[in-house]
Amino acid sequence: MNVSAKQANGAGPSVVIIGSGFGGLSMGHSLKQAGIESFTILEKAQDVGGVWRENTYPGAACDVPSHLYSFSFEPHYPWSCRYGKQAEILDYLRHVARKHDLLSHVRFGCEVLGADYDEARGLWRIRLKGGEVLEANMLVSAVGQLHQPQIPQLKGLEGFKGRTFHSARWDHGYDFKGKTVAVIGTGPSAVQLVPEIAKEVKRLHLYQRSPGWCVPKLDRPYRRWERRLIEAFPLLHDFDRMRIFWTFELLNSALLRKPILGTIAKTFLRTSAEVLKHLQVRNRALRAKLTPDYPMGCKRTLLSNEWMRTLAQPHVEVISEGIREVTAGGIRAEDGTLREVDAIVYGTGFASTEFLAPMEIHGLGGRSLRERWKNGAEAYLGMSVSGFPNLFVVYGPNTNLGAGSIIYMLEQQTRYIAQAATVLRDRGLASLEVRVDVQHEFNAMLQKRNKQTVFEAGCHSWYLTADGRNTNTWVGYMSEYGRLTRTPNLAHYHLVPAKASDEALARAA
Repeated sequence: MNVSAKQANGAGPSVVIIGSGFGGLSMGHSLKQAGIESFTILEKAQDVGGVWRENTYPGAACDVPSHLYSFSFEPHYPWSCRYGKQAEILDYLRHVARKHDLLSHVRFGCEVLGADYDEARGLWRIRLKGGEVLEANMLVSAVGQLHQPQIPQLKGLEGFKGRTFHSARWDHGYDFKGKTVAVIGTGPSAVQLVPEIAKEVKRLHLYQRSPGWCVPKLDRPYRRWERRLIEAFPLLHDFDRMRIFWTFELLNSALLRKPILGTIAKTFLRTSAEVLKHLQVRNRALRAKLTPDYPMGCKRTLLSNEWMRTLAQPHVEVISEGIREVTAGGIRAEDGTLREVDAIVYGTGFASTEFLAPMEIHGLGGRSLRERWKNGAEAYLGMSVSGFPNLFVVYGPNTNLGAGSIIYMLEQQTRYIAQAATVLRDRGLASLEVRVDVQHEFNAMLQKRNKQTVFEAGCHSWYLTADGRNTNTWVGYMSEYGRLTRTPNLAHYHLVPAKASDEALARAA
């Protein structure tokens, strides 16, 4: 199926969506709800799923309860556990794609290299690997923030003779039994995979740049009677979903440093973390090594019942001296100690601040979005960028959450974008482009508010750029973002009629 600029029987503009994870599928559903069927979802792989298709490492799971980590239009799914595991979440996404007739809109095996805006025709030209070029009125990127593995640049790494791989590119053929393995990183992926591989390895060396705050994960399988009760009375499911949502809003009070509710939430979380650590780590020296020196929430809070217990095992060593170099047979720490290892596993997360890379996106006047964002990405409501008409980003800058369900945020964004598409259709417009003053005012507000949050408390996290600017995380409540994105304010956009005006072309020049 090809995509052209022609509208299907006046049903709406043609739309190209990049990515078939939660964001891409939500976008497709929102367009369908708006009566727009002229869209195509481009997926570089051979299956839907996004990050949940790519991350298949042992122990991969979600740290948001399943009843909220699901679409509002498909909430009553028979989850087996309170927190979804990778395979089950992937099955859920396949279920959504089938049930809501989204698979017929997906082109698999289509990797997008870049896109260029044709000003004269008011079209996006999307370049695919292999040379094919598609055209569409609107372009939506739903590639997310967590899709490019972050590989540390370590001296001597190219000379290492053992196996190396990232958690997002797991080598399922590698046999860990009896091996000595180094894991670099202590983020959420490492917290999940380390307890699993520690059961098999002879020795495990964990290289830690800084410890994280870890709280208990209240996870367990749903009992049979609970499943039957929820199926018989769906309102119980809805009530639990609402309960989880407002619990996260309470936790957000702590991240936003609200004086009363925030203090209550922070005290509860910190107490939980300290109790867990003291129960599972008896060695005082190790306990001190695992104690963060920054406020809870500055970096992503870890959820695990096994992490601390695993690090306290005698065959596991936590190393916080830093890495000087990698040798042919091991890793030398900054204190000079060489530890021989058979494999190196990177639990180092993703290049989260490089939002649309490696794609090259060019807007009005051939402006490069990568160049525009070289000092930190910014967008109006995390979705629209001035100079790039009819381009929308799902899970864009400052729409990640320190506490909450990203699925809620994605749905608010895709409904907003679908409304923008109906504006193009109903008003006969060629494009909408956010005003530069509106974008700058919105992002100035974000950065001002960010200074009052825990995200800017001095720690190094994937929320921040190299120079310490928060480009990833929302600095308010989820409910607040929902209110802001309820409907597009057309006064915030340049509206260009279907026949491009001389004024628009002059502004582009």
